[in-house]
Amino acid sequence: MSLSSSKSSRKSSFEDSPDLESARDVESKGPSDEPTPTQDKEKDHQLPPIDDWDGADDPDCPWNWPKWKRWYHTFIPAGIALVCTLASSIYVPGREDVMRDFGVSPTVAILPYSIYVLALAVGPMLAGPSSEVLGRRAVYLVSIPIFALFILGSGFSNNIASLVVCRFFAGVFGSPGLSIGSATVADVWRPNERAIPMSLYILTPFLGPALGPLTGGYATVAYGWRWTQWVLLFFTVAFLAPAFGMQETFKAKILRSRATRLGLILPGKQKSTSESVKFFLTTQLTRPIHMGLTEPIVGLFTLYIAVNFAMLYSFFAVFEGIMRDVYGFGLGQSGLTFLGLGAGCIFGCAIIIILNKTLVKKQVRISKENGQGGKIHPESRLYIAMAGSLLIPISLFWFAWTAKSDVHWISPVIAEAFFGCGNLFIFMAATLYLTDTYGAKYTASAMGANNLARYTVGCVFPLWVNYMYDGLGIGWATSLFGFISLAMMPIPWVFWLYGPRLRANVKYKP
Repeated sequence: MSLSSSKSSRKSSFEDSPDLESARDVESKGPSDEPTPTQDKEKDHQLPPIDDWDGADDPDCPWNWPKWKRWYHTFIPAGIALVCTLASSIYVPGREDVMRDFGVSPTVAILPYSIYVLALAVGPMLAGPSSEVLGRRAVYLVSIPIFALFILGSGFSNNIASLVVCRFFAGVFGSPGLSIGSATVADVWRPNERAIPMSLYILTPFLGPALGPLTGGYATVAYGWRWTQWVLLFFTVAFLAPAFGMQETFKAKILRSRATRLGLILPGKQKSTSESVKFFLTTQLTRPIHMGLTEPIVGLFTLYIAVNFAMLYSFFAVFEGIMRDVYGFGLGQSGLTFLGLGAGCIFGCAIIIILNKTLVKKQVRISKENGQGGKIHPESRLYIAMAGSLLIPISLFWFAWTAKSDVHWISPVIAEAFFGCGNLFIFMAATLYLTDTYGAKYTASAMGANNLARYTVGCVFPLWVNYMYDGLGIGWATSLFGFISLAMMPIPWVFWLYGPRLRANVKYKP
């Protein structure tokens, strides 16, 4: 480890490090102040606190871990994201069973679905900031077992109230894969290596909802709605158990642990428990909301993605009915049509990987030749968002006017695939852009604001979208979504033109 011979010659950047915000409350001491025992001990050791990695090859830095280990720590949040989003839509095919078992109306029967989606909005408000204080690993290891217990409770529920409550808390504790997954990927991959791991990670929250109706449909037909929860529990064990073998990836937490292990003195006044709780409640917990309201980059991307997810989760509520009424599909067959959405997401992910292998690598090479260390402008991430902004309205108008009995069912399914591809493009570009702009420290909070908005509207829309489709019909109801998507289309183009100016004025510097 690199050590300075004089404290005066090197001001500790631990106090100023954006990754170690909790150390900012340093009390100034005048020249006439008596030295404290802590100051004497620090003087005796002549060791400044740990403030950064020990050079580019520091083995504790996750960027320097073996590639297999970095992929392992990429698959963990990807698995969590897949399971917790699968849990949202896997319930939908069992609604009619729930109506019969508990004697509730269709609107009440959709509540376990909507409330779970709402929980995916609430959970990141806790998980994102907590991961920036406690580290990523602690959040994963605490939340995963609790998620499994509430899924178990959902399967044993004997009334609609207990089912709603259990699924809400399952969503809260399942959400870290969504809120801190992108930050974990940023922790372990350098910016110029990040596109492929991030694209594979982001694919999973799109595949989960697409696979849910298929899995839940056949489980409900064979065994009843409770088996939608039992199947989910099997997925939980299979995909989430590997998280117990992960290491910490968050830079600030690793450096604090190393300082403690080496017996070095942490600078400044250390917060008491009550002060830490107050800091968490007044700063960390409210940061995602503050970023969404005050940072134009976070706010505009959050708005765009929230609108897209509102449409996505609306389709989960109405698509089964459309395919049943228009084409006479059964429960299992309707679930199969959601594979169009999944196929579109996989196709979009493949395109992103190909672009990274060609265009992005070329940009990195040019950057290195120009002495810029391989860094590329975040605006180069926006090309796929521009393409996605065109695909979404095209897919919506396509679906609106081809979902008819005299048009083959494959046509609306292909339109669904185009929607999935465009939605993935926009979400992927936004995630990479936010990560490049706010760094590993604030990415979790920025994505927390994003999660809050997109899953809040994803909760609300399914509660009334059936009434909209009943009143307007398939064509005009879906066209209304298409017109909204046209209004959102300029957002990535605005960032492409004015992004450097906006990034220069961000308040949350990486």
